[in-house]
Amino acid sequence: MIVASQTREQEAMPSAKNSKVSSVNVDFHALKKAALVLRALNHKLRQQLLKLIEEEKKITVTEIYVRLRLEQSVASQHLAILRKAGIVNTERDGKFIFYTVNYKRIDEISQFVKDLVG
Repeated sequence: MIVASQTREQEAMPSAKNSKVSSVNVDFHALKKAALVLRALNHKLRQQLLKLIEEEKKITVTEIYVRLRLEQSVASQHLAILRKAGIVNTERDGKFIFYTVNYKRIDEISQFVKDLVG
């Protein structure tokens, strides 16, 4: 949207001024990835999942959906979003997959948010 509106403004300007206008340089792919990470944390259910994982230190998906009274598929979907964002880690032990909080990633995200709004 920003680029499109700037293009219209630049088209309206005389050509001499066009050479002086700098273009907006945004990595939209990186921006989309950052938005997905922030969106992963900005959800009440995923915040509850994260809090439970933090309290238990190491927990299986079965324990998660039983404790939070969720459908297994719902818990799995939300855990997949957290996993894709790097917010939780998984560790396989036989047939069980245990979830743990990725504190390093949480710190990185917190610092990014502080820098963004600060």
